[in-house]
Amino acid sequence: MVTTIALVDVLTDWYRDHARDLPWRAPDRTPWGVLVSEVMLQQTPVARAEPVWRQWMARWPGPGDLAASDVGDVLRAWGTLGYPRRALRLHGAAVQIVERHDGQVPDDEAALLDLPGVGVYTAAAVQAFAFGRRAVVLDTNVRRVVARAFVGQALPPPHLGAAEAATASQLLPHDDAPTTCVALMELGSLVCTARAPRCTQCPLSSTCAWLAAGSPPDAHAQRRRSQPWQGTNRQARGQIMAALREASGPVAVVDLVWPDRAQLDRCVVALAADGLLVHDVAHSSVRLP
Repeated sequence: MVTTIALVDVLTDWYRDHARDLPWRAPDRTPWGVLVSEVMLQQTPVARAEPVWRQWMARWPGPGDLAASDVGDVLRAWGTLGYPRRALRLHGAAVQIVERHDGQVPDDEAALLDLPGVGVYTAAAVQAFAFGRRAVVLDTNVRRVVARAFVGQALPPPHLGAAEAATASQLLPHDDAPTTCVALMELGSLVCTARAPRCTQCPLSSTCAWLAAGSPPDAHAQRRRSQPWQGTNRQARGQIMAALREASGPVAVVDLVWPDRAQLDRCVVALAADGLLVHDVAHSSVRLP
């Protein structure tokens, strides 16, 4: 394993030359902008999230702006980013930031974790990228780089464990740890990709434990499950939400297009329970909140 000092030097040099120009990394970024980006990027690629982030920040540049907005408008602005409960939680986080933190994103872990929709990863990312703290930011890309370059595995285990987190923590320097975190993240996104890693372009290739071991296959392949989409509740829910975003008012449930009516009815009930739509049972119609 390379030393932490060598890792920092190699990664920061590479990152300086190859980093993408993303708005939430700009020098004038705000903690709110970082939080919004991290929530959007939880399950959405950068290319899809960036234009929505720009529109979102132009419309709601601070937590107070979002907190004062109508939930239906928030869900419409979320558009096709997927998993719209994230939009509801971000709105809830904005309300809590206004009510409990004077409209300022908190900088400590406990307060961040108390916000709706903020888990361990998002709290660490906000601490690192908004406030410059030494926090272990372990997204999918970072975990993959750590697994390959420092452990010798093709991919990390399906679930994050204490040993993996400890290994990643040991790699972070005490000075400018956020830059190391974002460099690892960028390396995993652009070079050390899951399916077709560009090892000849990797700044860590000469010391990569996975390459040194002969690039063994994924030891956890049998435990990984692909997530189906066609015909699933996720697809049905997405289609319902798309219809409501495009409508100017209530939509009759009978007008929602889905081949399995029983499944559609179940999804309507579930979306209403999540607070993502209002179900008028008496008139058999649905609308955004």
